[in-house]
Amino acid sequence: MIAHTVNERSVNDSPVFAPSATPAAAGALPPLVEPGPSLSRREIDRYARHLALPDVGSLGQRRLRHASVLVIGAGGLGAPILHYLAAAGIGHLTVIDDDVVEASNLQRQVLHRDEDIGRPKAESAHDALVRLDPTMSVSALCERLTPENAIDLFTRHDLVLDGTDNFATRYLSNDAAELTGTPLVWGTIFRFAGQVSTFWPGRGPMLRDLFPDIPDADSVPDCAAGGVLGVLCGTVGSAMATEAVKLICGIGSPLIGRLLRYDALTSESSTLRFAEDPGREPVTSLAEVAAVCSAASTRADAADAQPGEITVTALAALLTRATHIEELAVVDVRESWERELAAIPGSVHVPLERVQSDGWSAVARACGPVEKVVLYCASGVRSARACERLADDVPAAVALHSLAGGIDAWNREV
Repeated sequence: MIAHTVNERSVNDSPVFAPSATPAAAGALPPLVEPGPSLSRREIDRYARHLALPDVGSLGQRRLRHASVLVIGAGGLGAPILHYLAAAGIGHLTVIDDDVVEASNLQRQVLHRDEDIGRPKAESAHDALVRLDPTMSVSALCERLTPENAIDLFTRHDLVLDGTDNFATRYLSNDAAELTGTPLVWGTIFRFAGQVSTFWPGRGPMLRDLFPDIPDADSVPDCAAGGVLGVLCGTVGSAMATEAVKLICGIGSPLIGRLLRYDALTSESSTLRFAEDPGREPVTSLAEVAAVCSAASTRADAADAQPGEITVTALAALLTRATHIEELAVVDVRESWERELAAIPGSVHVPLERVQSDGWSAVARACGPVEKVVLYCASGVRSARACERLADDVPAAVALHSLAGGIDAWNREV
């Protein structure tokens, strides 16, 4: 789950981030959803604590029961979002996710259980929500959000919440929201920090007003590389679910034109106000983000190596042909605990932190004289960063490569 980073000085000096720029400051926006039929006796019992709230009451609960919400991702953020929206009484939930449950997910993705390992996350989430409320309507889509299905999915739902962990899908969600006029609740988490904002086309700024350009896919480490505090997912996901309830019922002041930032280590939060960028071109198609999604998909499949990379099949062939250790060194730049899960046979361990601090000398001490060095990590992000650090001081006679797809691709293909 990758977070953008915000430069405080440049942001606050920009006219886009004017202190008064928050459309929601004057009060709540109109309710997003019309109320549905009168509540049944069962619903009155189930949602009694909502009915007691003056700002929600029976009318607000009927809006929640009449709402159709799309949640993108059933992972760290999607899990608490789905759990709390189901408990709140949302009439229909659609969850879309093309991933499967892994053991490492269970530290934070509270919808899933040990027996769900290996199952599609969307199906596991569906079953968890039906266990919570057997009468609720849930659709599980075991696929990814793409430029081909985004417009249709956004059009068919009142509201979308994006709990994904990659830049391509986040910008796809933003652009689809802008094209269809669908409100979008957005959140990110990374290590101990999280961010939340709400984008409602025509009523406030969008993601591209806050972060105009789509960052490179490997510009920020993902959760596997950087780690994430499991309970942080609950904090940020719950904040996103709260935004959804506020929008549907038309209560409170949604985070439109505001970026909520939370630091779990200090237990402090802050709000950054931002406005529409008058110079930004409006989104008119999904062409740009489609190209980024296509590139991201190609990278995820590790089908081809980019410049400076080597494929896992090519590395396997090199390992077979190498007759002397001096010919080839395979260097693992991950943390020690990751090597306990899996490692390429014969690889040596030089953590990325040591590479960054000591440069080529760290690798030379571990490998000795070599002709070719292949660096690897989990997915290729950290090893690419290590190659960049070593580029200035690696000997000219040494060929340096990053393993495309990392050990994840090695485990899949070799």
